[in-house]
Amino acid sequence: MKQQSMNLNVKCDLSDEIWETIISAIYESMEGWIGFGKNDQNDGIPYWFGIDETQKHIWASIEPSGLLFAGLMKDDEWEQWKLAIKKIATQKLGFKVGETELGEVD
Repeated sequence: MKQQSMNLNVKCDLSDEIWETIISAIYESMEGWIGFGKNDQNDGIPYWFGIDETQKHIWASIEPSGLLFAGLMKDDEWEQWKLAIKKIATQKLGFKVGETELGEVD
């Protein structure tokens, strides 16, 4: 396993309603969903697979540049997970979701 990350073109200025309903539904539909952190160190942070950073895990954070996902996974698992979330997010949000850095979106 190795450190992985991606930054999607899902911007922080989307409405609260979209974040609370659509984005939450996207999170919950993804393989490995375990919920939002509930302690001082990770309160409100979405997690998949686990929260122990020495084990397989993914977490997300909204940044000025977009929706950041990072974690520790095998390359092939990460690629499959990335493809799945981009596809689901594109369907649910109604615009192409991808990584600007890779030229997937404008």
